[in-house]
Amino acid sequence: MTTAESASESSQAGKFDLGALLAERGAERYELHNRYLNPQLPRMLHTIGFDKVYERAEGAHFWDDEGNDHLDMLAGFGVMGLGRHHPVVRKALHDVLDLSLADLTRFDCQPLPGLLAERLLAHSPHLDRVFFGNSGTEAVEGALKFARYVTGRPRVLYCEHAFHGLTTGALSVNGESGFRDGFAPLLPDTAVPLGDLDALERELRKGDVAALIVEPIQGKGVHEAPPGYLRAAQELLHRHKALLIADEVQTGLGRTGDFYAYQHEEGVEPDLVCVAKALSGGYVPVGATLGKDWIFKKVFSSMDRVLVHSASFGSNAQAMAAGLAVLSVMEDEQIVAHVRAVGDLLRTRLAALTDRYELLADVRGRGLMIGIEFGRPRSLKLRSRWAMLQAARRGLFAQMVVVPLLQRYRILTQVSGDHLEVIKLIPPLIIDEGDVDRFVDAFTAVMDDAHEGGLIWEFGRTLVKQAVANR
Repeated sequence: MTTAESASESSQAGKFDLGALLAERGAERYELHNRYLNPQLPRMLHTIGFDKVYERAEGAHFWDDEGNDHLDMLAGFGVMGLGRHHPVVRKALHDVLDLSLADLTRFDCQPLPGLLAERLLAHSPHLDRVFFGNSGTEAVEGALKFARYVTGRPRVLYCEHAFHGLTTGALSVNGESGFRDGFAPLLPDTAVPLGDLDALERELRKGDVAALIVEPIQGKGVHEAPPGYLRAAQELLHRHKALLIADEVQTGLGRTGDFYAYQHEEGVEPDLVCVAKALSGGYVPVGATLGKDWIFKKVFSSMDRVLVHSASFGSNAQAMAAGLAVLSVMEDEQIVAHVRAVGDLLRTRLAALTDRYELLADVRGRGLMIGIEFGRPRSLKLRSRWAMLQAARRGLFAQMVVVPLLQRYRILTQVSGDHLEVIKLIPPLIIDEGDVDRFVDAFTAVMDDAHEGGLIWEFGRTLVKQAVANR
């Protein structure tokens, strides 16, 4: 860089100071959201006491404006697979910016997309090609389009309670009516129960099914496909000339103790696989649709069809660099093996509490994707309180647990879905035994309070009033 260029860059940079802007306006964060973005978000956060001010983050922890450390058991809905600000990913992004690459010219072939595809496919030995977009829902949209085109059929089957995204195509295979209501007409797709092979075969016999899209472990409720289901479904689909699409947007990249969740079942080789979230390193949105060679060659069958499916920001250098750094860290730090060990420890310790607490019905999942389900207690006193919550709105007890975990113990978790009495744990894949101890100790204290009739039930009455008022 010449002296003149350096001076020009310095002059341009001086016109915008991000740190100064945040220092001046950062305190307005909730007001700005209320005025210009989704007004229900700040309202909801204020109502449940989640209106914190977080100022910095590292790994599986972040700190509020009072310097308090918080444990993240949510990982940005799975985006922060390596935690926040992993040094290897940070360096890769600094490097790619400093290189001043000729990115997104649209009429060349940059090396980073090919290198990331090569490395990603090394973990997906039965797949051959990759399309890079910008999100999980884009990855799903691509898979739906590809499946419809190569089979010449209009209908895609999905499982009840599934979540595959919120754009129109992905919404058409969303198994939750609350997301779909008011957005019809959608695409001609049909729900089947997860694990019901008879229902799948009945739909396939109609001859118009392009594919089945399935989460090997559903995010809503943390329900795993029954043993043998994916393999049997794959065989049924192929017998009827239809495809299997595995949605690994949340479950992929080590989340469940294998690189992909479908790999827990021998012989499962989906025709198309969707990934995103953790591939971003928590920095640059990226999504990928992986598929078999024949599918890609049929979609992109001639030079006339070279842009038949594309994304303006797809394959951008920053996203590709982040993805390459993530896969490098996963291999160098043996993330998958770590997830398997720490996940087993966390799940085992939580499962041991089911005999101790009558409100705790089940602990399930794989790796670091764990569902904690609450259920109707046996004792009369607790049953009456449980019934009060259920009459107002199903899912309030789980919310009663989530709130004190944050407010008292500074641990961020989430309810696994609307009207569900399930908490889902999807922490960064790098949490350690100390983090497990911290969560289990806090969860035990909250459950003790719930069974002893403590302050948690006072908050429950507040939630009941809110639920009734919002009807």
